[in-house]
Amino acid sequence: MYRHNNRFVLRCKPHVNPLLEASLVSNRILTQLRIATMARGTAPYGLIDAGAIAIQGHQIAWVGKEEDLPATYAQWQRQPCGYRLATPGLIDCHTHVVFGGNRASEFEMRLNGATYEEVARAGGGIVSTVGATRTASVDALIASALPRIDAMLAEGVSVIEIKSGYGLDVETECKMLRAARAIGTLRPVRVVTSFLGAHAIPPELKGRPDAYIDDVCIPALRAAHAEGLVDAVDGFCEGIAFSPAQIGRVFDVAKSLGIPVKLHAEQLSNLGGAKLAASYGAMSADHIEYLDEDGVMALARAGTTAVILPGAFYTLREKQVPPIDLLRKHGVPMAVSTDCNPGSSPMTSLLLAMNMACTLFRMTPLEALQGATINAARALRLTDCGVIAHGMRADIAIWNVEHPAELAYRIGFNPLHQCIFGGVA
Repeated sequence: MYRHNNRFVLRCKPHVNPLLEASLVSNRILTQLRIATMARGTAPYGLIDAGAIAIQGHQIAWVGKEEDLPATYAQWQRQPCGYRLATPGLIDCHTHVVFGGNRASEFEMRLNGATYEEVARAGGGIVSTVGATRTASVDALIASALPRIDAMLAEGVSVIEIKSGYGLDVETECKMLRAARAIGTLRPVRVVTSFLGAHAIPPELKGRPDAYIDDVCIPALRAAHAEGLVDAVDGFCEGIAFSPAQIGRVFDVAKSLGIPVKLHAEQLSNLGGAKLAASYGAMSADHIEYLDEDGVMALARAGTTAVILPGAFYTLREKQVPPIDLLRKHGVPMAVSTDCNPGSSPMTSLLLAMNMACTLFRMTPLEALQGATINAARALRLTDCGVIAHGMRADIAIWNVEHPAELAYRIGFNPLHQCIFGGVA
């Protein structure tokens, strides 16, 4: 517990869901499955036909062909799954799902010819969400986010990253992160938080980005960290936001606090954000439409994951596609996410993001599913999910499909049969 505004508030440990911890989980075997384990170094998708998964408590105890099931599990309860497909629970590794208000009017503006930059410079864009978010209570932010969260969970998502970034003052940045933490206690989902104070310049400091970084953003980061609200630090490195040098000052503080970093980089231009992120050993560089080969090589050397966000590309009607072939050439892992936000990607469907990644960027269905499982886990530096294997968390999605490629193939169709979160159905 911690005291805030003279009241006590539950402080949740990162990645711990009280609903899950309080659940009674029986040992059982899922049978009659085609399993896409997504394990590396195996056949495509790590497919196991006529497979079974043994779940003990919250973890996977065994996975393999049903005919090879060890005698140890003979007395365990069996759950036939009708020869459906099992995959790891999906992971949405880049979202702004907590916010106030909406920006449908800006959607209309863009359709009438305004560019993303023009909307932002006119006081719209990110800043237009700030007022609604500042005036909303924690409870109101949670209430508005839960329908979006529920839509994600209904498509097999078991892990969601949630950013701040629509407060742009100390109190509201912390308020957004408190709401994000609370969501992890109200729904069967693991929430990973990212502090995104370096997202935009608030109206009261317009034209003074350095003052905002030093006097608001960094103090907000320190305050949020002191409350245990921050799992990672993010920033928006772009001409309409912050320079590499300004982002570097925030990252220096994150490093001093022992917090990993990630970055919105090369979305609208190439300012060298990805190289900056790589120099800090970043978890991920996200968007990256304008990334060049030098930047790709920097990500490869740093072991940084590239997060592909086709929702914003689609909504903004961009033409510069991410350098998918270069990322393949240099072995940079690619994750895929919704980028759910009120302006440039008002999308809650990770399945649709997978389809867009294939259709718009020519990723393969295998790459898209890797991007929403094993590589998304890597982008969040989670080592206990994203694959179906012994010792991993029992986050499993069971689908009414025959082949995993169908998950990226269909448009507007949800084939989820059941989602198991930490062993709990």
